[in-house]
Amino acid sequence: MISKYNKLLLVLIILLASFLRFNQLNTLPALNADEAAVVYNAYSLIQTGKDEHGHAWPIHFESFGDWKPGLFFYIVLPFVKFLGLNEWAVRIPGATLGVLTVLLVYLLVKELFKDRKLEIGNWKLEILAAALLAVSPWHIHFSRGGWEVNAGTFFIVLGLWAFLKGTRQNKWLVISTLAFVASLYTYHAARIVVPLLVMGLLIFYRRFFWEKKNGLLVPVIVGVILLIPLIRDLTGAAGVSRASGVSIFADQGIIERINEQRGEHGSNKDVVALVLHNKVVNYTLEFLANWGEHFWGQFLFLSGDEIERNKVPEVGVLYLFQLPLLIIGLLAIARNSQSWGIVLWWLIIAPTAAALTFQSPHALRSHNMVIPLTIISAYGLVKLLRWLRTGVASFPPSKWNSIYTLGIIVIFGIILWDFSRYLHQYYVHMAKEYPSSSQYGVKELVSYVKENYDKYPKFLITDRYDQPYILFLFYLQYPPEKFQGAHTLTSRDKFGFSTVRDFEKFHFEEVKDWDKTIEEKRGSLIIGTDKEIPDDANVIHEIYFPNGEATFQIVAN
Repeated sequence: MISKYNKLLLVLIILLASFLRFNQLNTLPALNADEAAVVYNAYSLIQTGKDEHGHAWPIHFESFGDWKPGLFFYIVLPFVKFLGLNEWAVRIPGATLGVLTVLLVYLLVKELFKDRKLEIGNWKLEILAAALLAVSPWHIHFSRGGWEVNAGTFFIVLGLWAFLKGTRQNKWLVISTLAFVASLYTYHAARIVVPLLVMGLLIFYRRFFWEKKNGLLVPVIVGVILLIPLIRDLTGAAGVSRASGVSIFADQGIIERINEQRGEHGSNKDVVALVLHNKVVNYTLEFLANWGEHFWGQFLFLSGDEIERNKVPEVGVLYLFQLPLLIIGLLAIARNSQSWGIVLWWLIIAPTAAALTFQSPHALRSHNMVIPLTIISAYGLVKLLRWLRTGVASFPPSKWNSIYTLGIIVIFGIILWDFSRYLHQYYVHMAKEYPSSSQYGVKELVSYVKENYDKYPKFLITDRYDQPYILFLFYLQYPPEKFQGAHTLTSRDKFGFSTVRDFEKFHFEEVKDWDKTIEEKRGSLIIGTDKEIPDDANVIHEIYFPNGEATFQIVAN
C-alpha cells in the first residue's frame, strides 16, 4: 500500500507534469506541418469519412508521400469533434498521454521491484523515477505536441506494466497484448522495438511462460487477430514507402563506399575485397555506428540531435545532473543486477529503430529510450542519497542532521538549477533561436491572405518552410471534400517526401528566378522569404519570427 506521504508526493508530481505539458500548449511551439497533417486528416474523416487524399478510414495515412501509422489520428479525432479544428485538439491528447506515462512509470517501477526495498528514507525509487520523467526534457518536448511517438511510448510502458501484472493475474495479459499492438499501430519505431522487447520478456520470464503456457492462448489469439490488418497494410505502399525513404538501406552512399573500397584493392573481384567490403559488413557497421551515437554524451547531455524541431538550444535530451546518476546507477546494477534484466535490455534495444535510419542520433525515433534511462537515473539518485546518509553517520550525532540536510540541499539545488535552466531555454530562447523549426508566422500569413483573398486571382507562396499547403488547409479550415479531388502530389524528392503544389488560388513553390516569377505571375500576390525577395521589390507587408527577423515578405505584383 502507498503511504499518505508518498500518495501526496505522487499527486504533486502528476500536477507538476501536467503544468509542464499543458502550460501555453496551444502557442508554444508554433504548430508544425506534421501536427497539422494529423489534425486536418482527423477533421477530414469527421467531415467525409476519408483522409485528405480520399482514402476511407485508413490504417496508415498518406502524408507528404510517406505513410504514417494511423492510431494517433483516431485518438485525436474525438478532440477535433468536440473542440474543433485548432491547436488544442491535436495537442491535448499528446499532453494527456505524457502525464499518464509519468503515472505509468511510477506503477511500472513499483511492479518491477516489488520484492526489493529500493528506497532511502522516504525517497522511494518509483517516486523518484516518476519525478524525473515529469521534468525530463526529452519527455516534455514530445508531450507538448501532436507527436505520434509520445503515444507509442505510452503504449509500450502500459504494455510492459500490464505484462508484469499479468504474471500474477492472467486478465492483465490481454491488456498487455492490446497495449503492445496499439503501439505498433501508432509509430514506426515501435514495430522494431516492441518485438525485441517481447523477445526479452520471453527470455527473462521464460519460467512464467512455460508454467502458464495454457493461459497465454487468449492473449496470443487476440494479438494475432489484431495484427492481421496491420500486416496486410504493410505489404502495400505503407511498408514499401517507409523502407525506401529514411532507411539506411536506401542510402546509396554506402553502396558507393563498398565500390570505392573494392576498387582500392585493384580488382572488384578480389576475394579479400568481396569478403571484407560488402553489404552485410558495411550496413552492419553503419547500424552499429548509428546505434552507438545514441549513447554519446553530446547527444544525451549537451545538444540533442541535429534537427532543430527535436531539441531545445544548448540542452541535451537529458539533464547534465543525470550523467553522474546514470554512472552510479549502472555501477550499482553491475554489482547487483537482480530484477534489472528487462530494463537493461530495453535500454540496449531502444535506439535500434533509429539506428536503422540515415539520420542519427535521432531524438524522435529513439524516444522510448527515455524510460529506461530515467529509471536508471532514479536508481542512481537513490544510491547517492544512501551513500550520503551512510557517509554522514560517521560524524558526531550533534552534526549528523545538519550535514545530511546540507547534502540534500546541495544535490537537489543542482537538480533545480539544471531544471530551471532548461525551462529558461525552452520558454525564452527556443522560439527565437529555432524559429523556422515550428513554422512561426504561417498563422499570421494565412490571416493576412484571408483578409485580402478577393483582391488577387492567384497567390504564390514559398515552400521554403516545410509543407505550407497543409498549414493553409488547417488555418483556412478548408473543406476536405473540395480538397480531396482537386490536388495532386508531386514526385518524391531526394529525402523521399512529396508535397502539394496547387489547390484553389494557391501555388506553393520556392521563389528561384525573380524576374521570371514576376513576369509569369502578374497580378498575383507573391509571398517569399527575405532571401527570395529582392530589395527593390514592392513589399507591401512583412511577417516576423519571434526573434524579429522577417519570416515572409509579401509582394503585390
